[in-house]
Amino acid sequence: MVRIETKGRARALQLLYAAESQDRPVASMIPGLARITGPEPAVLALAEELASGVAGDRGVLDGLLQAATENWRVERLGVIDRNILRLGAYELRTNRVPPRVAIDEALWLAHHFGTPQSPSFVNGVLDRVARDLGRL
Repeated sequence: MVRIETKGRARALQLLYAAESQDRPVASMIPGLARITGPEPAVLALAEELASGVAGDRGVLDGLLQAATENWRVERLGVIDRNILRLGAYELRTNRVPPRVAIDEALWLAHHFGTPQSPSFVNGVLDRVARDLGRL
């Protein structure tokens, strides 16, 4: 059974992906997500909170990620990996959850939504972000 928090992060990733793919604000994607989320208002609320926070801090988050990905430009990363990293960096930066939880949850997303290479890449980048932020 998948926890509500994990489902919320997955839905936040879907919001971020949809918004970026369609070049629209996250807020405009929320009604569509509400239709597919169904009877789990806690999942939708967390997804909205996370996706809105990531969208609002995107410049700062991309800066943290750029510093942690020396040989990669953030805009050249795949949309899924980029948004998984943004979610993880957001949770690390805001101290929402312990650092290991933020990284483990991002790894779960990478396993379920990314490529076979995504988990190790996400782990390495977020570990560096956590260290740069003094969280590890």
